[in-house]
Amino acid sequence: MRQAWRVTDVRAAEKTLMATLPEGTLMQRAAAGLARRCALLLEESGGVYGSRVLLLVGSGDNGGDTLYAGAALARRGAQVRALLLTPERVHLAGLAALRQAGGFTTRDLPTRADLILDGIVGIGASGGLRPEATAIVRRLGALRGRTGDRALVVAVDVPSGVTVDTGDVPGESVTADVTVTFGCLKPAHVLGPATTRCGHVDLVDIGLGPVLHADPAVRVPQAADIAAWWPRSGATSDKYTRGVVGLATGSDRYPGAALLSTAGALAGPAGMVRYAGSARHDVVRAYPSVIAVRRVAEAGRVQAWVCGSGLGTGHDARTELRSVLATPLPVLLDADAISLLVGGEHAEDLRRDAPLVITPHDGEFKRLAGEAPGADRAGAAARLAAWTNAVVLLKGDRTIVATPAGEIWANPTGSPALATAGTGDVLAGLLGSLLAAGVPTVRAAVAAAYVHGLAGRRAAAEGPVTSADVAAALRPVLADLLG
Repeated sequence: MRQAWRVTDVRAAEKTLMATLPEGTLMQRAAAGLARRCALLLEESGGVYGSRVLLLVGSGDNGGDTLYAGAALARRGAQVRALLLTPERVHLAGLAALRQAGGFTTRDLPTRADLILDGIVGIGASGGLRPEATAIVRRLGALRGRTGDRALVVAVDVPSGVTVDTGDVPGESVTADVTVTFGCLKPAHVLGPATTRCGHVDLVDIGLGPVLHADPAVRVPQAADIAAWWPRSGATSDKYTRGVVGLATGSDRYPGAALLSTAGALAGPAGMVRYAGSARHDVVRAYPSVIAVRRVAEAGRVQAWVCGSGLGTGHDARTELRSVLATPLPVLLDADAISLLVGGEHAEDLRRDAPLVITPHDGEFKRLAGEAPGADRAGAAARLAAWTNAVVLLKGDRTIVATPAGEIWANPTGSPALATAGTGDVLAGLLGSLLAAGVPTVRAAVAAAYVHGLAGRRAAAEGPVTSADVAAALRPVLADLLG
């Protein structure tokens, strides 16, 4: 698992650590790690000696890190120029070190560079870039490397222009090939559109870990986490001990939703799928192992329910939703079930002791919460989770899983291929299967999103993607993941 911390918590930890160290130690550690990473990149494209390095230097410690790193590269023979965006507020000691090492300042962007260090603003910045910085960022693309390739861009801590605590990009921003960050990850490295501006994120250890006492703002699962959480069958397992998932999905109008949610459920760890709905004949024809009935009340033994995908919003759908919510079982609400909650008619149904998961996309989120998630998607998901007392899985390229207690997970496996009708139905079925198998609610949501994202990527590698392709990709993805 990877973790990211908010700026205030990082600053508090830095202050605690700096009180135990000689002045300037943290900056020297950060600059040394930054210079080391830049040198490795330059070695890959011709070497440090004689390379052209441009420093974009703002004020404060971020600018200091950049200048000291530039000085280290200059001592190795690089031609280092520093463009000072705020000369009156430059880090004076860092600038002196650069000049002493043979680097110099420039008033404008050069025509060529091999590597550019983005030290315009760091994690303390708020709002978008100022006009002069915006103009510089827009011109970065014109710089070409020695071989005619685009100059490599390395962001110092975070790409300038991103909102560090939310991952939003409110305006112009640097797009880096590599981001070298210090001490710990920040939310912008793992959340929202900022992730696409970071490139590869390289974490430099500056000794912050032992004093970083705050809870992380965001957690990011890794393959080993998902594999450890995924249920395995044993010699004594049977279909009931593996879990029975009930699906109240699909309808005469949307039988595909029933088929796709069933496909997702069958790919998961549950030992049996029971389907309740008007698409039952279609489901049984496609999947003979499924037990299919007309109504939720007729389904029999079930250990978790999935409700809403393609269900419709008429009287019968409302009745089925009420039946599902009245059970003492874990419940996942998707699509039409979320729409049926709008307006307060079923608000009392959400006051339940059993686990509840809601899986909205942005449009459904807006109908349920009264406003779109906005720039702070993680915060919005956490507020909805607290209001509904449910785990909220907010779908998107970086799907967010939020708990009522404020715990946030960001899924790293998202794919544009999943922006296709029906893929959410597959996800709902898979997540329901995990719930029925007894996986704790949050882990089930995180694991389902992770595997679903991998399936989207695998399907996209074969060409244009349909939701059926994503469903079909679940099994080979799980085979690879679980070994």
